Amino acid sequence: MSRSDDDKPSNEQPINGHPRPGMSRRQVLYGTAAAGAVTLLPLQPARAAAAGTKSAGKKTVVVLGGGMSGLAAAHELIERGFNVTVFERKALGGKARSIPVPGTGKQGRRDLQGEHGFRFFPGFYRNVPDTMRRIPVPGNANGVHDNMIDLTSTRISRNAGRSDIIVPELTRPGGTGLDLDVLKETLTGLTEQVAAIPASELSLFVNRFIVYLTSSDERRLGQWERLPWWDYVKAEGKSKDYRAIVARFLTRGLVAVKEEVASTRTVGAMGQAFLLSGLGLGADGGLARMLNAPTNEAWIDPWVTYLRSRGVRFEVGQTVEALDVASGRIRSAHLIDAQGKRRTAEADWFVCAMPVERARALLSPAILALDPSLAGMNDLHTEWMNGLQFFLRKSPHGIDQEVNFMDSPWQLTAVLQSRLWNRDFPRDYGDGQVTDCLSLDISDWDTPGIVTGRPAKECSPAEVAKECWAQMKDHLEDTGRSVLPDGLLHSWFLDPAIAWNAATRRNTNDEPLMVNTVGSWAKRPRSRTRIPNLFMAGDYVQTNMDLATMEGANESGRAAANALLDAADSPAKPADLWKLYQPPELDGLKKLDAQRFRTGLPNLFDT
Repeated sequence: MSRSDDDKPSNEQPINGHPRPGMSRRQVLYGTAAAGAVTLLPLQPARAAAAGTKSAGKKTVVVLGGGMSGLAAAHELIERGFNVTVFERKALGGKARSIPVPGTGKQGRRDLQGEHGFRFFPGFYRNVPDTMRRIPVPGNANGVHDNMIDLTSTRISRNAGRSDIIVPELTRPGGTGLDLDVLKETLTGLTEQVAAIPASELSLFVNRFIVYLTSSDERRLGQWERLPWWDYVKAEGKSKDYRAIVARFLTRGLVAVKEEVASTRTVGAMGQAFLLSGLGLGADGGLARMLNAPTNEAWIDPWVTYLRSRGVRFEVGQTVEALDVASGRIRSAHLIDAQGKRRTAEADWFVCAMPVERARALLSPAILALDPSLAGMNDLHTEWMNGLQFFLRKSPHGIDQEVNFMDSPWQLTAVLQSRLWNRDFPRDYGDGQVTDCLSLDISDWDTPGIVTGRPAKECSPAEVAKECWAQMKDHLEDTGRSVLPDGLLHSWFLDPAIAWNAATRRNTNDEPLMVNTVGSWAKRPRSRTRIPNLFMAGDYVQTNMDLATMEGANESGRAAANALLDAADSPAKPADLWKLYQPPELDGLKKLDAQRFRTGLPNLFDT
């Protein structure tokens, strides 16, 4: 459901793309009924568009990149009558895809499924769930959306003999009642956590959180965007546990960025979103959800099938080398395939949906002359956050659906897939000996490990696996119990984006992650560039989400589609865009804070 700009805003309604200068939202949405009819018509061959012809006659779109943002843009545009071709370098789905382990499927079984990192859908995601509802799946009333399930059990694991915290599930696995051992461990862990951090530091963190909640948008962008999270929470000189939990885990463990350079605006916004969605405010579902099958099976494959059925053409194995400029517009994209064969793709409109490290390689002098602001992309920073899967002969005891290894040097997080997937491992995957998969995200590749004494970037794949196994045991078996006996391990699989160079004894990463450092917002591009037919989509583009996530990428794809619709004078209804929920109860305090910020005063609670 859409609204006009003069309607009263609601946190539960989508916020649509910006109108053309001088036009009201109501004018932009005029003709929605006609747009509905357009999307039902058969796709017509594109007309050749000469320079100077009316924009509305231009219908061909080239999307460069088939990850989350590219697929989202293609989805919105194909449903609005455009002819869309997607060119992708590696595999559709980007970082969200499944990665089959070659040659592991035996006797008719499918290959074991690796992942760039397990899929995690916080409740405050709104754009991605909307897309998923619009991807049909036989037997699912709500399409792919029905393949998400609520995360009901997570373990916050500590090492050095400290008790873990298991939340929120305290029942026995069979649902037969309260598990007293789990309850005892959780209460003990909570008591230890509270006792480990001095009361003054707990009070400090509560104060910092309240300051952020009541900060105006002006202060968040004008002050907190420029302040590192480490400084904001005043971590210097504080206790080891305060620094480990409040400073390090909330940055490296959750968003893969170093606390000394992480933007307070971004980290604070994510903390607020998790808190509010946990209270059921502005959420599409529970606090966190995951998929009930490998990502490709549960989501990407049905999505691609649907888009193909609507007319999207996919060209995989095509790397973009350059964009050709003529008469102030993008005339064509130059591509090369794995065999070295080159080709040129022409279109009326171009959506650049490539990762930032590849998109900025296209910033030729001719392009920067047309839009100098794009040069800010060269200053954006990337970090590593990649997946590792341990395939197990038996399902381990004492591991919940999701585990945060809080004190691990490499900031490991893991999910036990048997607790989530509705699949029979021995029947469906591998050689019949694998019964489970422990899927990890490695978020810190720069801190020395506990076995090799080297960071993950300087460890061979075998050493990475050995180190991760040891760091998990260091947390799960620090009280003497056996959770991960070595005989449990069948095999492992490291994200193939990580490539080891034995000569230099260093890894390279073909798929890094853009992270929000202080001051990076101003350097990130908007969806609409100053080049009339070029639009940007990707997790690094300015979005309401403001974080490199599936949600941010999806939102950017929608925003790029809306900007293109606007430039093309399309009568089609813009794609819906959701903002993070903001409690209206805090509006008064935020208004006061905006006044204080403009006069140079601190936040009212910033004492």
